Amino acid sequence: IMKLSDGLFHQIFDEIAPEYPDIQNDHWIIDIATAKLANKPELFDVIVTSNLYGDIISDVAAEITGSVGLGGSANIGEHCAMFEAIHGSAPDIAGQGIANPSGLLLGGIMMLVHINQPAIATTIHNAWLKTIEDGIHTGDIYTPDLSHEKVGTDGFSDAVIKRLGEQPSRFHPVHYKDDEQQHKMDLRYVRKPFSAKRSLEGVDVFIYWEPGDIEKLAGKIQKANTECFDLSIITSRGAKVWPEGQPETFCADHLRCRFKGKDGKASHQAIIALLDSLTQGNVEFIKIENLYSFDGKPGYSKAQGE
Repeated sequence: IMKLSDGLFHQIFDEIAPEYPDIQNDHWIIDIATAKLANKPELFDVIVTSNLYGDIISDVAAEITGSVGLGGSANIGEHCAMFEAIHGSAPDIAGQGIANPSGLLLGGIMMLVHINQPAIATTIHNAWLKTIEDGIHTGDIYTPDLSHEKVGTDGFSDAVIKRLGEQPSRFHPVHYKDDEQQHKMDLRYVRKPFSAKRSLEGVDVFIYWEPGDIEKLAGKIQKANTECFDLSIITSRGAKVWPEGQPETFCADHLRCRFKGKDGKASHQAIIALLDSLTQGNVEFIKIENLYSFDGKPGYSKAQGE
């Protein structure tokens, strides 16, 4: 969907997947994956994704279990780790004592496992399961036909404390192993050496434009062009508007002009000269993005229609 970030993520995933031959892997586009997760969560085991998509589907997954307030999370890095609820703040209910503390509690349980305190994590997790099983529920998961008592944040916390040392009878009790390897994760980082041959091929210049005649604008830009570049395409919000653009395409006041080096190469000096030429031609540029290839492969996405 987002070619630069998703493409790199896809590539790295494919490089790492063979290291885990016992795990079946597949690729799903985020829209259908989210739909399937909501309808058939049993299709998924582990979802590997970027932060943006992960923030979305983690909330969907939590809602499937009953509430976004039930989800705890672990952020584990090479040198440190952080544990939290998956959700953000809820200022609309702040100070009312009605929030579900389960997400933070389950995040804390993950932390205890991570720091090799499995016995304490087991005790707290089973007490939490017993509380849910007994129908002691906060408002976000309270159901009159299933719940026994509706409580607030403090009431739910007190109920969990009261059940410390107990185990659920219908839910499967948890048991975290007292094992040195239990809390250690094999973090495998892909750090490629910076040995790829990098070549500057052109530049995207983003300009401010008061919507009007796009052909007139293109002619103005070409006149301001230096001898080192060809104007290959102009896009608005990713859609091609020149050359051979469609008249019904809605144009914003922020256009991208892609300049390619005439011999397939460019230089920073030539880009500076191009920007100076555009400025002298009264073309207002907003920002630039250099176009590089790595080992002959473009490191930038193609424009629509290119």
